[in-house]
Amino acid sequence: MNSTSVAPPGARGLPAARIGAAAWIVGAAQFLAVQLIAGSRWRTPYSWRDNNISDLGNVHCGMWDDSRPRYVCSPLHGLMNTSFAVQGVLLLLGTLLTAVHWGRGRMTRAARILFAVNSGAWILVGLVPADVDEDLHVLGALLIMGVGNIGLLLAGCAPRHSLFGRARVAAYGIGAAAVTTAWMFFTQHDPGIGLGGLERVAAFGPQLWTLVMALAVLRAPGPWRRDRTNRVGQEMTGEHMMTS
Repeated sequence: MNSTSVAPPGARGLPAARIGAAAWIVGAAQFLAVQLIAGSRWRTPYSWRDNNISDLGNVHCGMWDDSRPRYVCSPLHGLMNTSFAVQGVLLLLGTLLTAVHWGRGRMTRAARILFAVNSGAWILVGLVPADVDEDLHVLGALLIMGVGNIGLLLAGCAPRHSLFGRARVAAYGIGAAAVTTAWMFFTQHDPGIGLGGLERVAAFGPQLWTLVMALAVLRAPGPWRRDRTNRVGQEMTGEHMMTS
């Protein structure tokens, strides 16, 4: 008995979702690698505990930041600022292409909009280094650590039947930690990991969540494969009944 194969709803978005997941992974990997490379070129030691991420993108050498005076000189600032922008582009690409796994609803739509704003903020901080236009750069940082983390908490409201909804504990846990450390960073309440450490936890919450979700997307069989498995099982059952 022959049957026409029809892809179930959402199946068309699966290849795109895998590309989006790959974009999230590449974005996070390149951003981590460039931080390590740019920090290694400093003549004065660069500290992930005491230095801000943005220090790696400062264009000029000299004392910086009246609230926490420190000498900043980043020879590879151009590479770092490019990495900021690339991170934003790939984060946005992943957010758009993984639509099939977010599920429907006002909360998930809001989450994806806030993720898009977060992506734009990463591009902004890359285009406008802190020592070129501090106000715009700080605006970008506020959007990253504010809007981005609120979007992460809203992602935890994804429908339970969706892939991302089944991992809502990760969204809530990472989001709560990121929001708390963002408040501690801006109020300068250091628990011992340094303001640089606080900034990283606050800023990288959405990126950490996207890495977890990217791996889930790449491992998920998806509705097309599940439908095919069910169809094959039904056909085998039908053949067994015909021969018995």
